[in-house]
Amino acid sequence: MTAILLGLGSNSERDLHLSAGLDALAEFLVDLRCSPVFESRPVGIKSGNFYNLAVSARTDLPLAELDRRLKCIEADNGRYAPERKGLPLDIDVLMYGDLVGSFDGLVLPRAEILKNAFVLWPLALLVPEARHSGTNRAFAELWREAQIEQQLWPVAFQWRGAELTPAALIQDNPAPL
Repeated sequence: MTAILLGLGSNSERDLHLSAGLDALAEFLVDLRCSPVFESRPVGIKSGNFYNLAVSARTDLPLAELDRRLKCIEADNGRYAPERKGLPLDIDVLMYGDLVGSFDGLVLPRAEILKNAFVLWPLALLVPEARHSGTNRAFAELWREAQIEQQLWPVAFQWRGAELTPAALIQDNPAPL
């Protein structure tokens, strides 16, 4: 079994699509764990705000098959529909074991980990001691030292009856006015 980290995001019917994505992932991944959910302003596109979270899990699927299944989940949620509004669901492989390099068109670890607060902060909370395979530094350490100018804040989000975002995290990091 290979340890994996995934990033999920949505800016269209966010609760619905993220929950559907997590449900689909739970069908074939082992030891699925979710970070708190964050809301952020869009980066690089004009759209509504995003919800993002990170997931850790284990899989026996080869990387190419995992990526294919993730694309199918995105498609099932309208990602590639011609009439789509916004980005219903985006699921990215952030890390696959300790792989470093380009594999079937996927560059691992994904560069967005170190560039986007909406990826790094959730990872720092979910797997603080895990090491980024490209830098060999812990995610919590990378987050503490990050100087990323993006505005994001934790939001309440339930999946399968469990609150993913602790109330204290929301209270300590309120949404901007």
